[in-house]
Amino acid sequence: MEPVNWLAVVLASILAVMLGLVWFGPLFNMAQPFMGDVSTRRRFAWTGGLLMFVSAAMLGHMFVRIGSETLAAKPWLYFMQTGGIAVAFVIPAIWMTWYRLGVDRRTRLVESGYYLVAYLAMGAVFWLLG
Repeated sequence: MEPVNWLAVVLASILAVMLGLVWFGPLFNMAQPFMGDVSTRRRFAWTGGLLMFVSAAMLGHMFVRIGSETLAAKPWLYFMQTGGIAVAFVIPAIWMTWYRLGVDRRTRLVESGYYLVAYLAMGAVFWLLG
């Protein structure tokens, strides 16, 4: 088995966090109501970065298990795998949790959209550095 591409893992997680800062900040202006003062936002950013690093590490491991030959022959697997995980696992978990807590539909859609875009972006990083 080949080693995990740790450069791709780190860059993918950084990209996901940067997308989140734009997505929830200027794009949808959702950072203020939920995140409080600057120190709280920094703590959320660090926590989000750590969790995205864990997600990216698992994606990196998954791509190693698929194999570089298969991925070279079928590059769409990067996006099918990352988008599939977002659509089949991450988004339903977010949707059900926010729904159970009574959060409005717009927030659930924005949150779900972020994770789909973030996971596809992480797939693109692995594809580009694969």
